[in-house]
Order: sequence, then C-alpha cells, then structure tokens
Amino acid sequence: MAALDSIPTPSCPLLRLTSIIVPPTEMTPSFLIDAKNKSYRHQYANIYFTRLIMLKNAVEKRAKTRWNALPNEPLYVARVLDIVKSQLCWVIGTVYMDMPLKPNVLEDIGRDHSIPPPPPREKFYCDEDSVMLEDESGRIKLVGDRVTQERLVTGVIVAALGMETAAGDFEVVDMCTAGLASFAEEELLGSDAMDVDVDSSLTQDEYVAVISGLSIGSPSPADAQIQMLVEYLTGEAGGPEDQQLASQITRLIIAGNSLSLAEYSEEGEDEKKPRKFGASAQAIFSPHPNLALSAHLHDLISALPVHILPGADDPSGVILPQQPFPRAMFGKAAAFEAFHCESNPAWLRVRCGDEPESLIPKEGGTSYSPSSCPPVTRSLLVTSGQPILDMYKYLPTPPSSLVSIAASTLRWRHVAPTAPDTLWCHPYRDRDPFVLRETPDIYLVGGMPQFGTELVGSEDGSGRKGRCCRIVLLPSFSQTGILVLVNLRTLEVRRVDFGVEGLSAGGGEQQPSGEDGDDMAEG
Repeated sequence: MAALDSIPTPSCPLLRLTSIIVPPTEMTPSFLIDAKNKSYRHQYANIYFTRLIMLKNAVEKRAKTRWNALPNEPLYVARVLDIVKSQLCWVIGTVYMDMPLKPNVLEDIGRDHSIPPPPPREKFYCDEDSVMLEDESGRIKLVGDRVTQERLVTGVIVAALGMETAAGDFEVVDMCTAGLASFAEEELLGSDAMDVDVDSSLTQDEYVAVISGLSIGSPSPADAQIQMLVEYLTGEAGGPEDQQLASQITRLIIAGNSLSLAEYSEEGEDEKKPRKFGASAQAIFSPHPNLALSAHLHDLISALPVHILPGADDPSGVILPQQPFPRAMFGKAAAFEAFHCESNPAWLRVRCGDEPESLIPKEGGTSYSPSSCPPVTRSLLVTSGQPILDMYKYLPTPPSSLVSIAASTLRWRHVAPTAPDTLWCHPYRDRDPFVLRETPDIYLVGGMPQFGTELVGSEDGSGRKGRCCRIVLLPSFSQTGILVLVNLRTLEVRRVDFGVEGLSAGGGEQQPSGEDGDDMAEG
C-alpha cells in the first residue's frame, strides 16, 4: 500500500489577531437618521447653503495662501453678484453643471406617458455643457481652459480666480478647492514609538478584509466561490501560508450589494398557464436568497467580526444615506455581538494591537509581544459606490477614472457632491453629513466595475508630512471573485482571487491587480 503524503500543518496553533471598534469622536460623521430628523418637508436648497457655509472657511484659507503672494494682489469678493468688471478678483461658490443631457424631472412629468421613456444615459457630458458658480446672491458662468481642466461636478465648493468679461461671464485663470482635511487619527508609525530595532519577522500585521457584490440570488450565482471565501476566512481552506494570512484578518466588511435584484420573466402570461402534473417548474431566481446570505454570515461571524452595508441592489431605501439593515433579517447571525449592520456610507474607527498576553503564542513557533506591535487606530470610510458611479456620468473617461474621482472627493472634502441634483439623498435642513471634516486613513468604495487602488496625500504640505489615505475600489465578488485585504498598519493592499475552472461567475475573467496588489488564485 502506497504511503500517503502528510497534510502540511502550521508549526504552531494559529490564533486570530483581533481589533476593536473605537467609539466615535465629536468630529466623526454620523449617517444615521433618527426619528426627530426624519422629515421630508424641507427644501433641498438648504443642503447647498449649509454645504457652502461648512466649507467656505477652508476654501478661503487655502485660496489666500495660494493667491495673496501674486504681484497684483487680487481682490476677494464676498458675493458672486459683487464681482467688478475688468478687475482681477476671486470668489467662492458652489458649482452647478448646466448639462442638456442631464435628467430633468420636469421633462419627465410633462412627457407623454404613452411613450416609453428612453433608457438612462451612460454619460451626461457633451460639448454644450456650461459651468456655473452660485451662492445665496446669484449665479455666474465660468469660462476658460482652466475650468475644463479642473473636471468639476455639481455641488463642489470652489474658489475661482479671474475677471468678468464684457459678455458677463467670469473667465477663470486658476481654481482652488478645500484640499485634504486633517487626518482623523494620530500617526503612530512615524513617531518615536517605532524608532526601535524590531525584527520584522517577529511582527504580525493586522488586516481588514473587504468585499462587495456577493449578489446572492442572481441568475448566475457564485455559490462555489462564496463557499470558498467562507472557508478561507474561517481558516479551513488553503495551505499553511494561506491559513497564516487568514489568521491575521481581524474583521470583514461587506460593502453593499449582498443580495441580487429579482429578475422577472418577460413571458408573464406563460407562467399563468397550467402545467401538467409532475412537470418541474423552472425557477429564474433563488427562492430564499436571504436565508442563504444569513447562513454564510452565521458561518463567518463565528470566526471574525462582520460589518455589512446596504447597496443599490439590496432591499433598502434608495436615498442616501441608506440606513442599516434590520438585524432580524439575518436570523441566527444577528445574535452575535460581533455582527454589525452599518449605514451607507459608514465611518469606522478600528484599533488593533491590543491583544492581551494570554493570547500571544510564545512556545513552539514565532513569538511577538505588544511592545513590538504598538497599538494603532485607523479611520475607515466605507461606501457602496453610488456617489462615485453618479459622478462618473459627469466626466469624460479618459482622462477621468473611477480612482481619480474618488481621490477628488477627498480633496473636495465631500463624499457625494452631486446629491441631491442627480443622486437621491435625504433633505437635511441644518447639516450636510457628507462633508468630510477629517480625512480617513482608508477609503473603501464598493460596487465598482473593476479593482483599483491609490494612495492620496497632501498636495501643498498643509497636511502632516507623509500622511496618505488609501483608496480601494471593490468590484463585484460574484463576477470577479476578488477579496481585498488592507493592512491596518502599513496601508498596503493584497488581493485574493477565488475562481473555479469552468465557471464563468466569480473570477472567470482575471483582472490586473493594480498598485500593491497580490494575485493568489484559490481553487
């Protein structure tokens, strides 16, 4: 009888590294709508006025630093209608894109309903678009090559330097936005706490795993890939190296589109016809997608904390911010304290490196101690992708891309500037929760067509030296089989690909990993 090869096992028992959720601060944005503020009686114009007030000081401060050193010091004009002709000046206001191809609700109401509406456009921009700058006093048209180069969308707060022409337009020579806000968390990795001789082989970095678009219940489900994902995260799949990496994953974030939209057959009349006795009915979608999702979550939550956000395809409200799922949707998984239903967007403060001594292995394998892994806190901004996809319609591609648009939202200090113009949102009266008063360390965007990542730092030295925000675009897991791991200490990104040979769903077509990405095919 031939001897069987022994199954490789880790040299010592693996213990999962942990992280905790830190309570929010006064500057932490909240996207929850309580019963007191859940009113739809207010006008949407209040959001634009509030946004301008919240960001005007930051834009003004940066504009003065940028333009006051010019030979002919330009004049600052407080209101748009106070601009003096033929005099170099600058003014602050809200951008409005006048685009003929943009959806118009008044045209929709006046349309003959006997004619089916046209399909939604992939892009809104055209050569006839014009850029307006407005405030509480009025509106003026911006012209010039600098306006085109800036690649703006509706709702951005900017300062424009230029001169009014004889035609009444404002010819722009330079523009300025708020820029990156100060970072939310203190930087520890570059402090004196890390200026010690530490062997990197004795340290273990903590990761957060992120996915989007499980799309359970779709006509082309990725059940095999999802099961492989569950086994990988729980440490039941892969070799010793894979299990070692899985033990360093401290929590999982599901960034929207966990369930698929129900697809109905066009031949509705045929379904009503009686079938012969014993004939099998052809199901076009999963009869119990929520039960399948709850079962997977129950398996995951027993191994690591899970955060789930609603997305565009999920059974949740359409307007932003989308409120958390009811915990009762997820059956036994809701009984775990480590299961978190989040809003969309969501702001999380994660702290790692607080493992007690009793949980640290010291015999029979690699050892590490809390002194060699100092605690670090990271702020994570997570969205399901609706704002980025909406802004994508405003801009030509190339030169714009989804990653560059996400980076622009950080420099504009606003997550969803096109709301409420072309993106539905709640009619806030006295606040705009999408304004970024602080810059997150990690910016996760779900619901994207492809994977992408980029580090965004301060442009003019106003921020701390060396501070960067890691942007990660998350594609649909059901179509690509991509799981993203973000290192909470170094902000490096690793990509894990799950695919089954012969199946088109879930990683049938491999995509380039992008910056700092690692390809590891499973299965």
